[in-house]
Amino acid sequence: MSNLVEITSPEHFKQVLSEDLNRVSVLDFWASWAKPCEKMNEAVKEMSHKYSEVLFLMIEADVQDEIAESFDIEEVPSFLILRGHTLLARHAGSNAQLLMSLLNQHTNTPQAIQPLSTTTQSPAAPTAPIAPANETEEQLDERCRQLMNKHKVVLFMKGNPSAPKCGFSRQTVGLLREKGVEFAWFDILSDQAVRERLKKLNDWPTFPQIILNGELIGGLDIFRESLENGEWDEMYADAAEEPEKSEKST
Repeated sequence: MSNLVEITSPEHFKQVLSEDLNRVSVLDFWASWAKPCEKMNEAVKEMSHKYSEVLFLMIEADVQDEIAESFDIEEVPSFLILRGHTLLARHAGSNAQLLMSLLNQHTNTPQAIQPLSTTTQSPAAPTAPIAPANETEEQLDERCRQLMNKHKVVLFMKGNPSAPKCGFSRQTVGLLREKGVEFAWFDILSDQAVRERLKKLNDWPTFPQIILNGELIGGLDIFRESLENGEWDEMYADAAEEPEKSEKST
């Protein structure tokens, strides 16, 4: 098996990481919208040839958000070096030389390694969605649509605007505020049923999700792109005004 693996699910991650608990692994958290990730992903691929004994795991943070959350990833690119389930080092940013230096430390002299943290447990798989008692699928759909139409702009995020619980939600709140956009918000961590149903209703597997007039615009990358090319201004101007309070919880 190749020592460069693209992770497809939390279960896949758990399986691959647990195959050899004495092996050093590099976790590469990246996102398609972040330009520095392109350079660092190429650097990681080159390292995978040089360090054949090391396992390199490519993890798209937006898609594998459960894994990113479990390691408190708030920016990309971010890298973690592990031995089994033991965290040896963290690095955020696009300094490939520094990443290689950290890797050299933990592959050349493993006996001298002092772990930053350790656990005997494998990474946990995401919990199953729990719906309110007696709520039918139709009722859940209606509840989700009501939330999506609570305001001209609704942000489904992790945490709240004052205390976002992931870096992507924090960046989205910052962009909305910088643009002066009034928005309502909903903490998807507070309702697993809504969280899972929105993924299906909007055909969008990750959060945050930005809703304009009841319709999905996209996630952070799409929102950022629409701001840069002017599409957001056009869509926002065309949308009907709603008399709702700024940054109001739904």
